[in-house]
Amino acid sequence: MSAPLLRLTGVGKTYGAVRALAEVDLEVAAGEITCVLGDNGAGKSTLIKIIAGVHESDEGQVELGGEAVRLRSPRLAIECGVATVYQDLAIAPLMPVWANFFLGRELLKGRGPFQRMDIARMREIARSELAAMGIDGVDVERPIGGLSGGQRQCVAIARAIHFGAKVLILDEPTAALGVKQAGVVLRYVLAARARGLGVVFITHNPHHAYSVGDRFLLLQRGRSQGCFLKSEITLEDLTRRMAGGIELDELAHELENRGAPAARIAGA
Repeated sequence: MSAPLLRLTGVGKTYGAVRALAEVDLEVAAGEITCVLGDNGAGKSTLIKIIAGVHESDEGQVELGGEAVRLRSPRLAIECGVATVYQDLAIAPLMPVWANFFLGRELLKGRGPFQRMDIARMREIARSELAAMGIDGVDVERPIGGLSGGQRQCVAIARAIHFGAKVLILDEPTAALGVKQAGVVLRYVLAARARGLGVVFITHNPHHAYSVGDRFLLLQRGRSQGCFLKSEITLEDLTRRMAGGIELDELAHELENRGAPAARIAGA
C-alpha cells in the first residue's frame, strides 16, 4: 500500500504561553478529501500554516509521500507540491482572469532586451485549464473581480492544479458564499479529487464537509476530538460533535449525579 500524500503525526505548536495545537494527527491520500472541522479558535488556522510552510511545528512530524520533511517556508511547501488557497485568494481584482491565473509566474517569450510576456499563450492555457476543471463560460479577459465568489475560488483551484499541486489546502472556501455559490465550489473540490489530488478542506460547516469528505478531523481548542472515515460517522453525529453536544451531555450527566436538574442544562 502506497504512503499517503500527506501525513502529520503528533504535531503541536506553541506561541509563547499559548498552546495553539497539540498532538494532532492528519492523513491525506491521493484522490481523497480530508475535512478539518472546528469552531473559531479550534486550531484550524495554525494547522494550515504548518502544512503551508508559514510556521514550523514545535513537535511531531510532517511527511510527504512517506518521507519526513521540514516545510520551512511557503515557497518550499509549493516546491514540494503543497498549494494553499486562502479565503482572500490573493487576487488583483482589476486584472483579467488570465493575468491572475499566472500572477507571479508569468510566461515569457523572446530573449534579452526583447523578452516580453507571452500573453496569447497564457490566455490559452488559462482557458483550457478552466475548461478541464469543468469551469465553462468564463471570459478570461474579464477582470477577475467581476466574477462571483464561487467562480474566483474555482479559478484559484484550477491555478493550483496547473502549477503542480499534489496536496491542495482549501481555507474555508465556502465561508462567505451563498447556498448556490457554495455548491459550485463543492463541485470543483470534487473535480480536484477526481484528478488525483489529496485535498484538505478546512471548514466550520459540517454539511459542506459531509457532502464531499472522505475523512473528518475534528479540532477543539487545538486538540483532536477524533478522526473518522465517512463510514464511521453520520452527518448528525458530526454536527453534534461540532456543536459541543458530547460535552453538554457529559456536563448534564455530571450535574444530574450531583442532584442538579439536567433538563435545565439541556434547555439552556
